[in-house]
Amino acid sequence: MPKRKLPHLNYERDRHGMRRYYVRIRHGRRIAIAGEYGTAEFMESYRAALAGAPQPSARQARGTMNWLAARWRESSDWSETSMATRRQRENILKHVLDKNGSYDCADITKADVRLGKESRKATPAAANNFLKTMRALFRWAVSEEILPDNPAQGVPLFPKRKGHVGYVPWTIDDVEAYRRRYPLGTRERLALEIAINTGLRRGDIARLGRQHLRNGVIEIRTEKTGVQLFIPLLPKLQEAIEAGPVGDLVFLAGKRGGRPMRKESLGTLFRTWAKDAGVTKRLHGLRKLCATIIADDGASELELQALFGWLTNNQSAVYTKDANNKRLALRAAMRLIEAEGDDDDDDEVRTGTKLP
Repeated sequence: MPKRKLPHLNYERDRHGMRRYYVRIRHGRRIAIAGEYGTAEFMESYRAALAGAPQPSARQARGTMNWLAARWRESSDWSETSMATRRQRENILKHVLDKNGSYDCADITKADVRLGKESRKATPAAANNFLKTMRALFRWAVSEEILPDNPAQGVPLFPKRKGHVGYVPWTIDDVEAYRRRYPLGTRERLALEIAINTGLRRGDIARLGRQHLRNGVIEIRTEKTGVQLFIPLLPKLQEAIEAGPVGDLVFLAGKRGGRPMRKESLGTLFRTWAKDAGVTKRLHGLRKLCATIIADDGASELELQALFGWLTNNQSAVYTKDANNKRLALRAAMRLIEAEGDDDDDDEVRTGTKLP
C-alpha cells in the first residue's frame, strides 16, 4: 500500500460504490488503472499510465474502453445480432481499442466520436460503419447504466450518394466474357452461376449447399439480415451444379479438403478470377446486375425485397426507379417518333412527297 498520495492519481465512485482509479496529467485524458489499489498489478498499470505506455494486458481495468467492449461482447445485445454484423463490429472495435483501449469510457466525448468519423472521411461507408458501431456500443452502455449518455448520439452520418453506389454492377457483356474464360466443370464458372442466378450476397454464396434445396427451390436464411429466402433453381445453375466440382457441405468449396470458404476469401479469389477474364469488378456487382435485370422485367419493390432479403424499400427503390425511368423514357421517345410521323404525313399531303 503506498504511504502517500501518488502524483496524478485520482478516483471516482461507480454506480456500485466502488472506487475507480485513474491517472490524469493536467487536462489530458483519464487513463484507468487496473488492479486493486496498492498491489503490484496496480503499480505496474500506474507506472505505464505515467509513461504513456500501453496498459498491461493481463487484466482489463474496470471502466476502460477495453473493459466496456469486453462486457458488450458478453451481452445479449451483441449475441442477438447477425454473425456478419458482429464480424464488422469486431473489426472496427479492434482499430478503436488499439489506440483508445486504456482510456476511461466515461471520458469519451461527442467531439472524440466526430473526430473518429472525420478521420475516415476518405471512405464514407467505413466512416458510417464506425459511427454505427459506436452508437450501438454506447447505447448499450447507457441501457446498462454504465454511462449516463451516448456520446455518439447526434453525430450525423455522411450522406449517401444517390443512385447506385459502392460496387460497380456487372454487365451482360461482362458475364459472357467470364463464361468464355471459364467453361462448365470449373469452380470459377460455378461461382459465377450461383451469383448471377440467385442474387445472393457472398456470405450466403459461400455457405450454399444441397441442404438448401427443396423441390427445385433454394430455401436459405440470409446471414446478414436473417430473412428467409425462396429462390427457384434456374436451369443454368442446375447445369453448373451437375457439372461441378462441388463440395460435400457446400457447393463452392475450398480446394483444401473441400471445406467451406470464408466469405472474405471467396471475394478475394473471385476478384482474381474476374480479372483474368478481363472484368475488373467484384462479386457483389453480380448481385446488382441480377437486381437490375429483375427490376427491368417489371418486378415491384416488394418482390425485390422478398427475393434479395432487403428489410426496407430503400434499396429496392433504387432499381425500380431506374427501371421505371427507362420505361418512361422509351414511351416518351415512341410518342416523339409518332409525332414526327404525323408531321411527315402532313407534309406529304401538302407537297405530294415525304421529307428526306
